[in-house]
Amino acid sequence: MIKKVSYRNHIIAIIIKHNYQNEGITFFTPNDFSQQLAYMKRPEGYQICPHVHKKVNRDVQLTQEVLFIKKGKVKVDFYTHRKEYLESTILESGDVILLASGGHGFTMLEETEMIEVKQGPYVGDEDKVRF
Repeated sequence: MIKKVSYRNHIIAIIIKHNYQNEGITFFTPNDFSQQLAYMKRPEGYQICPHVHKKVNRDVQLTQEVLFIKKGKVKVDFYTHRKEYLESTILESGDVILLASGGHGFTMLEETEMIEVKQGPYVGDEDKVRF
């Protein structure tokens, strides 16, 4: 199951629920996102050839982050870039979310463990506006 949170044709977030399945590879993000999100399901014995990634200059204008909910339950509140509340959703163990634009806040509904992946380096208070 995939859920997209959008506002005025802008993707705020993409959520991949823990029970999502599909064969092969599926990309959920448009090509202009600085962070890409995909799902892969491959059969036993399938090989991805060894490779290295080339240096490619990329112009990152906006930090996008991916959260993997390892354990627990989290309420996520979504906001427009103008800090206007849009909606909330609940993430559970095994869910993945890409926070692509707009604002967001979190309430832990249970003890929660998350793994966060985003462009770095993180520069503390210079990296975000709290509201």
